[in-house]
Amino acid sequence: MSTEESENKIYAIKTTAKQERAVVDNIVEALKDHEEIRVMSIMAPDELKGYVLVESPDPIARMEQLREMVPNARTVVKGASSFHEVEHFLVPKPVVSGIDEGTIVELIAGPFKGERAVVKRVDTSKEEITVELYESMVPIPITVRGDNVRVIEKVQE
Repeated sequence: MSTEESENKIYAIKTTAKQERAVVDNIVEALKDHEEIRVMSIMAPDELKGYVLVESPDPIARMEQLREMVPNARTVVKGASSFHEVEHFLVPKPVVSGIDEGTIVELIAGPFKGERAVVKRVDTSKEEITVELYESMVPIPITVRGDNVRVIEKVQE
């Protein structure tokens, strides 16, 4: 079985914009009726907009067959990728990546929703940031989860 696993290739299927999740669901449905097409895994990483990655030992012609059965799947990118080229998509990025001290953010959840704030400290291990509200009379540090903010303006280097 290990020789078969080493033969698996990763194919990129170009999709209609913002339809990556729908294409994944449609591929799963299409595979139920077509067991001759072997697919080991399907992935639609957020960082790779407009593409779905399909792992299969089958040749590219089979992926073209699959693409024809799936709405919103446009083309199969010529050539196959190896696992090493896509494995970085499997490791989740920290929520606070890209947020530095001095960055201006908007709080998108919690009691201060809609307020703008300046980042004072970033704790990557806990995925939290400490901010001070922009329009507050007295600067009060507030610690929020990294996914509760939206970056408005990055700090200038």
